[in-house]
Amino acid sequence: MRPFNRSDTSILARWWWSVDKVMLGAIVAVIVIGILLNFSASPVMAPRMGFSDNYALLKKQLTWLPVSFALMIIMAFQTPKAVRRIALLALLAAFVMTGATLFIGESIKGSQRWISIFGFSCQPSEFLKPSFAIISAWLLAMGRKTANNRYTFVSMGLLVSIMMLLLMQPDMGMTFTMVVIWGAQFFLAGISLLIVLIIVAAVVVFGVASYFFVPHFQFRINNFLNPENSDTYQVDKAERAFSSGGLFGTGPGEGIVKSSIPDAHTDFIMAVAGEEFGFFLCMLIIVLFALIIFRGFAMAMKENDLFSLIAVAGLLIQFGWQAVINMSSTLHLIPTKGMTLPFISYGGSSLVSIGFAMGMVLALTRRRTGGELIE
Repeated sequence: MRPFNRSDTSILARWWWSVDKVMLGAIVAVIVIGILLNFSASPVMAPRMGFSDNYALLKKQLTWLPVSFALMIIMAFQTPKAVRRIALLALLAAFVMTGATLFIGESIKGSQRWISIFGFSCQPSEFLKPSFAIISAWLLAMGRKTANNRYTFVSMGLLVSIMMLLLMQPDMGMTFTMVVIWGAQFFLAGISLLIVLIIVAAVVVFGVASYFFVPHFQFRINNFLNPENSDTYQVDKAERAFSSGGLFGTGPGEGIVKSSIPDAHTDFIMAVAGEEFGFFLCMLIIVLFALIIFRGFAMAMKENDLFSLIAVAGLLIQFGWQAVINMSSTLHLIPTKGMTLPFISYGGSSLVSIGFAMGMVLALTRRRTGGELIE
């Protein structure tokens, strides 16, 4: 039975008939899988992190999940103009708060990325990614529309400012993510291929320089290239987890990897999925992520709205990039990087920021009957 009929003209009904329900359904499926895996991994991790309540982490995750989902739905109701305005406010707030972490932030694992707000620990740089993707898309689209390079230079200056802020923490992974988002948007805006190649070369030079001047970055690269001379404890445990899980897994709650991997609930939660639920759940997760990304691109490309196309591309590339980095790190295909798996890994800041991002994707891909873009 359909929740609304076509003759219903209420706001909720009009939203329901304009939003992409395939993408929304795939997002909800990923969220459900995330809840399932957190039920398994979090109770084991809580005592090791000093909590007396085994379900403390799970309760925190289930507290932030409705906030993330509600924010996603609220953003999905917005028009493109409202999305730009909200993103601008979010970008300004996130930039100021990220700067504040350099002075009053908490230092964790050699990086100063966290700040305490009203008793809650928050990583404000997480909100830089989706808000930057929207504002950068608007600037690049305006530059193309008006044939005025000023907008492009402003976008470039904004990127450099954010990069400098992130490098001071330091957060190399987030910095590269911002560059990837902007580079892809820059390319989609129709900029000369020569300029794109120059940017790629600059990124390569930046990466090489980072290796020599950022000890933390160098340490991770060396560990990846020389595993026999480095600590690969978590990666080795993750590989054994996938091996023991096989096709169908050992069963919910029956895995042992979560008892020995410090980051089983965050960076290595795919290892928990592989061990307890096997190959098929891991493939389902990958298929759902791919469905969200390709469906989003397909919907955005139906209209000749350059801003929406570039903005959705930036948000989906962020979403996909984060998932690929997390999974690849777990499988030891790339150096380990503290990047969460969207909607699945434990973490309030990541969960809320991803909800914010995907809400904007849903908003920008909404269509009226006949394919007309919702303004």
